Amino acid sequence: MHTTLITLIDRLDSDAVSGTNVIRWGCPVPSFGDLSKSRVATVGINPSNREFMDEFGKELQGVSRRLHTLQSLGLNSWSDADARHLYLILESCRAYFLGNPYDRWFKRLDQIVAGANASYYNTLKRACHIDLVPYATEQKWTELTMHQRSSLLSIAGDTIGLLLRDSPVRILILNGRSVVEQFEEICSIHLDRQEMPSWSLPRRSKPDVAGIAYKGLVDTLSGIPLGRRVLVVGHNHNIQSSFGVTARVIWKIRDWVAEAASESNL
Repeated sequence: MHTTLITLIDRLDSDAVSGTNVIRWGCPVPSFGDLSKSRVATVGINPSNREFMDEFGKELQGVSRRLHTLQSLGLNSWSDADARHLYLILESCRAYFLGNPYDRWFKRLDQIVAGANASYYNTLKRACHIDLVPYATEQKWTELTMHQRSSLLSIAGDTIGLLLRDSPVRILILNGRSVVEQFEEICSIHLDRQEMPSWSLPRRSKPDVAGIAYKGLVDTLSGIPLGRRVLVVGHNHNIQSSFGVTARVIWKIRDWVAEAASESNL
């Protein structure tokens, strides 16, 4: 993990991220929670800016702080980071759910993680979260330009493979259609699709939003051998932001994840 973090820091400190809207004073986020002890990991696109700043754009301080920054580590630039700084960054990631987690985002997704018999908040049945792009941006991903998104995915394309290779994760849960599509693109895989009528979201005066389940088994990601098979499951609804996602739909997705995990025997 230390080697991967060094790679992520080097990329953050390079000219490659210039113009991508990345919060360059915020540390890379290899994981939310302890990746080294998690059997289950959820997957998103990139960390929220709220992991580092408040609604007014000011850096989180004191007990409100979630993850490390140049200021909290006493650094002028990431090129000055040494082994002690790497340790502190990794520890803040491992202990993320024991401090001040962004519960508004993670609590809803944790209900689906329960289908894989795990939780972000249970130290006995650990789950963690990883992102395809481990860098927070000042704006939401959907507000970035196509060029910015493409650049970030190109810069960080092998991150998920590097992280999973050195972890015990056996089940990945992809949160939302955009995550599924970007995951398939950067990992050069295609997941099986199945329409799920019980996941449909009704809309006034418009056709319902169909529910789609995704599933596959992988042993290589972005050209990086994992040394084992990993079950990948996903759902097209973004649990936090898709309009009309009800508790009933979340329960249905959770039950399907439980069934898929049981069938795979992983």
